[in-house]
Amino acid sequence: MSTKITLSSAAITLCAALALSACQSSKPAASGSAPTSTNTASAPAGGATDTSSSAAGATGSTGGTGSTGGTGATGATSSTPARGGSSGSASGTASAPNTAKPSGSASSGHNDDSYAYTHLCDPSKLTVQVTRMTDIPTRRLITVRNNGSTSCGLSYYPLVAIGNSQSADQSKDVRPLIPGGLGGPPAYPVYAGKTAYAVLDLNPGGSGSGPATTLTEINVLASQNMPNAATQNFPLGGGSVGTPKLGLYEAGVADAVASMQGANTPQQ
Repeated sequence: MSTKITLSSAAITLCAALALSACQSSKPAASGSAPTSTNTASAPAGGATDTSSSAAGATGSTGGTGSTGGTGATGATSSTPARGGSSGSASGTASAPNTAKPSGSASSGHNDDSYAYTHLCDPSKLTVQVTRMTDIPTRRLITVRNNGSTSCGLSYYPLVAIGNSQSADQSKDVRPLIPGGLGGPPAYPVYAGKTAYAVLDLNPGGSGSGPATTLTEINVLASQNMPNAATQNFPLGGGSVGTPKLGLYEAGVADAVASMQGANTPQQ
């Protein structure tokens, strides 16, 4: 009987030792402070490294994406204003007013009154005509057109003499009355391509003192400063001549008629 009890005591002692060992090995596992041998045994050697690499890759990828995305966003943001600025600059240039002088503006400075006052007309650049006015047969319209490219100056009225084309004695030529009290600018300006008008009435009173067979032509010198060689001769066209009147140069026919009607002064 004593032998059995001893064995039983030994068995109990062995079981208690095993139970204590089991309890000791289960405590670290519960606390999470597992021994190195356990971690090494439970996790593959490359697992932690792979996980770490994946995490780094994820971080790197996220960082890279963030960096790339950030840079890309910044680039897009900065490049958009740059293009916008460039476009704005081009647009601004396109919309800027053109300050260049138009073609021909340089010569426009030579097509005004002041230029005409200091540059008298050249007879070779003028066209002079005398035509009968249909409303009143005794009136003649004298036109002087400036064919030059700049303005030029004429005297206030053309020099007109009514004579006989066959006579060498011009002392008998008839000179019309002109408006009195003249004064003002040094010349009458005629712009390039424009025409000056003057009206001559051969017989304002209606009764002539000289037959048409004696006075046959109208001699016109466009400006007093011109040589006599520039005088042009036009046929009288019939009718009689009596105290003729001549008006000043005007820009229009109606004004030229009014000027002629006010003629009351003999030419000097």
